[in-house]
Amino acid sequence: MRQTRSPDACPALVLNADFRPLSYYPLSLWSWQEAVKSVFLDRVNIIQTYDQKVRSPSLDMKLPSVVALKNYVSPARYPAFTRFNLFLRDKFSCQYCGATDDLTFDHVIPRSKGGLTRWDNVVAACAPCNLRKANKMPEVAGMIPRQKPIRPTVFDLHKNGRLFPPNYLHESWLDYLYWDTELEA
Repeated sequence: MRQTRSPDACPALVLNADFRPLSYYPLSLWSWQEAVKSVFLDRVNIIQTYDQKVRSPSLDMKLPSVVALKNYVSPARYPAFTRFNLFLRDKFSCQYCGATDDLTFDHVIPRSKGGLTRWDNVVAACAPCNLRKANKMPEVAGMIPRQKPIRPTVFDLHKNGRLFPPNYLHESWLDYLYWDTELEA
C-alpha cells in the first residue's frame, strides 16, 4: 500500500529568478496553496515537483517542490535590526562566554551611559552574562565581546544561516542549497 502525505507536508522552496533561495534562514518556503496560486498567476516557474498531487474536477497537478520567480527580486543589502537577526549575526551564542541557551541581548555601551540600540552596540548575551555585566562599561566589567558588533549585510546573515540548516530538507531542494547532502531528512 502506497503511503500518501498530506499536501500541508509539501512546502515549496522559493528561488529568485537567478535560482538562489530568497532567504536561507529562515529558508524561503511557501505553502502548497501559495505555490499553486503563484503558478496560476504566472508569477513562478515550477522547477521540481513532489509525487503528491492535488485534484479538482478540471485539474490534476503534482505539487511544486521548487519554484523560481519569473521576475528577479533585488535583495535588500542590509537586514532589519531585529532580535532574530542579531542572534543570527552572533551565531546564536553569547558574545561573552559562548553559551547558546537563554539568550538575550546586551548593550555593549549601556543605555544608561548613552549607548544606543543599534547593530554596532548590541550583542547576543546569555542571561547570566547580561546580569553580571549589568550597566557597566565592558572594560569595567571585564567583559569584552568576542566579536566587535557590526552592521551585517544580508549576505553575512545568509552565510551564518547555512550553519543552522532546517530540520527538514526535501531531496529536490538540495541542488539549490549549500548544505551537505548528509543533512537531508
